[in-house]
Amino acid sequence: MMRSVGFLVAAVMLACAAAVGDEAPLLRYRFTPGERIAMDVGHRAVTETTIGAARQTVETATDSTKIWTIVAVDDDGRATIEHSVGDVTMTSRTSDKGETRWSSRDPGPAPPDYEAVRQSLGVPLSRVVVDPTGRVLERRDLRPTSPSNTGDLMVVPLPDEPATVGTEWTVPQEVVVEVPNGPRRAVKTRLRYRVESVRDGVATIRVDTTVLTPIDDPRLEARLLERIWDGEIEFDVARGRLLRRSTGVDRRVVGFSGPESSVRYKASLEERLQERR
Repeated sequence: MMRSVGFLVAAVMLACAAAVGDEAPLLRYRFTPGERIAMDVGHRAVTETTIGAARQTVETATDSTKIWTIVAVDDDGRATIEHSVGDVTMTSRTSDKGETRWSSRDPGPAPPDYEAVRQSLGVPLSRVVVDPTGRVLERRDLRPTSPSNTGDLMVVPLPDEPATVGTEWTVPQEVVVEVPNGPRRAVKTRLRYRVESVRDGVATIRVDTTVLTPIDDPRLEARLLERIWDGEIEFDVARGRLLRRSTGVDRRVVGFSGPESSVRYKASLEERLQERR
């Protein structure tokens, strides 16, 4: 009898342990003051433009190291983070002008078109305050930078509740687009995140963008192309940080410059956490 009770107690304890181990994790960022986080970033883009009989293709490739320095973390886990770029290699190729390439590792001056990029390396570009869920509470741009289709942050917003497969949450955004010598408009978009899996301590999250504001002007739609992206994110649950973010876009707009015009924008962005060596 005592032996049977012992087996029953052991079985209950194993069941409880399994239940605890299967609990949905709470996804939260965990930062340490003075910490330096670096990510390898690769961006590729092709823009194909047709206006009447004229056609032009522009290809760009940028490989860089983005660095986030954790300036401070308060008692509630809110982190003050400075963003900078350590190095960059840039290549551009046009169908009518050939190829231009520059790397910050190369000796000598940068080409005129890249001088502003050279001056922005190794210095803080922005300072943000984020909470443990990745919400931006404050932001200050320290130097002018061009807008990015996915921003310059190493955080993405996380769900308030524990994450199980199928957990979804949305984040509203507003993008201002304008046409040179033409209209300027605030466009509402929505990012939707969905947990695809939680396996071996890594949460895989899908994200897609929906434009909520009706766009009836092809000129504005063409300027919005690079801001409508989909992708996948990997988040390390125990360490509380992004491991990888992969996003892409492939869209075409017809009639942005007359009935015989079209533009296609195809791009990919890959970011991976640098592991300490």
